[in-house]
This record gives sequence, C-alpha cells and structure tokens, in this order.
Amino acid sequence: MAPRAPARADGGSEARDLTRGRPAAEAVYRQLLGDLNRGVYGPGSRLPAERELANRLETSRSTLRLALNRLAREERVASTGQRGWHVSGERIGEPPSILQSFTEMATARGLTAHSRILLQEMRPCSYDESLRLGVAPATPVVEIRRLRFLGPSPVCVDRSVVHLTEPGALAELDLVDRSLYAALADLAGVEITRSSYAVEARAADEELAGQLGIDLGSPVLVGTETAYDDRGRPIILGEVKYRGDAYRFKADLFRPVS
Repeated sequence: MAPRAPARADGGSEARDLTRGRPAAEAVYRQLLGDLNRGVYGPGSRLPAERELANRLETSRSTLRLALNRLAREERVASTGQRGWHVSGERIGEPPSILQSFTEMATARGLTAHSRILLQEMRPCSYDESLRLGVAPATPVVEIRRLRFLGPSPVCVDRSVVHLTEPGALAELDLVDRSLYAALADLAGVEITRSSYAVEARAADEELAGQLGIDLGSPVLVGTETAYDDRGRPIILGEVKYRGDAYRFKADLFRPVS
C-alpha cells in the first residue's frame, strides 16, 4: 500500500486545488472580480491578508495567488510587497497639452478631491525661489503642502510656493477642498494659463511612504513646475509627488517640419 501523504494544516485544500488546477483559480478569480465590480473592496483599499482571504473563499493560498496575479495583469489589483495586496485606484492625469489642477482632473473623471493640510504659511522666499519667480530675495511667498486624496485613498503630496502682490489672504484661506487655481482667480484675479512641467521617477522615502500608504522605496512620480499667469508672470513653483500606481502623464509630441 502506498504511504498516505501527510495531512496539511489547511485541511488538504492545497492538494485538492492542485488536482483541480486552473478551474479552481478561475472560480476564485470570478468571485474576486465580482467583489471588485460590486465595490466590496473599494479603489485604493487593501485586501484582507492572503491567509484570511483564502479562508473566506474556501481555497488555498496558491490558488488565490493565481487569481490575484491574473487580476494584477488586468490592473485591477496590485501587490505592495510586505503590505499585501490593494485594489488599484483610477489613475489621474492631464489630457494631452491641457493644463488642469488636481481638483479639475478629479472632477473631469467624476471623482471627489479633498486634502489634508500639512503646511500653510507665509515666509520669505529663498534665493533659488527668487530667481525662478523673478523677485527679490526674501520677498514674501505662501508655501502650501497638502496630502491629496481621491475618495479615501491618498494619491499625492502637493507642495506649492506662491507669489502674490498681497499674499496674506492666501495664507489664511481654507484650501482643504478647494482648487488653488480657483482660489488665485477669486482672491487676486490671477488666471494660471501655462505651466513649464517636468516628471521624473524616484523612490519613496520613509516620510512620503507613510503619507501615501506605500512601502519604503516604492516608485513615485515627481512632477515639478513653474506656473505662469496670463501676463507671463511666474506665480507658482510646484512639486507634486504621486504614487506610481495613481498617475499617468500624457503629452502630444511633434516632429519639427523641415
């Protein structure tokens, strides 16, 4: 008589799933996909730990991973290393060649943007800032740092240094759920019409990883800009650090005509 295989701690579900092969993973995939489509797990939320999720679905972790990896290829979920799995959020980004604020990008996609204020103060500008803004060193500017959300999910940390003739009102304005572009138009009649913008990839440091709910060293996209008003004056020096899975930059590129 052949020796009996040792019993598994999970009651043999691993062995049963391996004998059933792909059909078991297909069933788990469809169940998870249905949960995602019904909003059981919302965009940006974390899925239960693999062991807990496997128990809920009455399957093995190896079969669960087959289903999760398929959902990952379809960009419905993503692995966050030691933090487990989370539901992919909708990526935001400006339409090609159109300048939009974070609030406008969210609204265009039927999403609600809100913020947590990390810093909002009036201070003298630095020497480097004075060169970029075309003002004298130590000219008063307003620095604003916000943790930006779409729904419950943190998407980016937004830092803006703003130069206005009378900056005091902006330093006191409630910007939790308000577009900075709209605030400048309402407060000072300043219309932002152009931005010189660059994007580069970096790794999240400990502070940024904690703010965005990602692992230390995870990829982030950092956008830096100088935004100008309709008279060509530099008004905003900006730096936005996006989660790598939450932002996509688009641009129209043209070849010169000879």
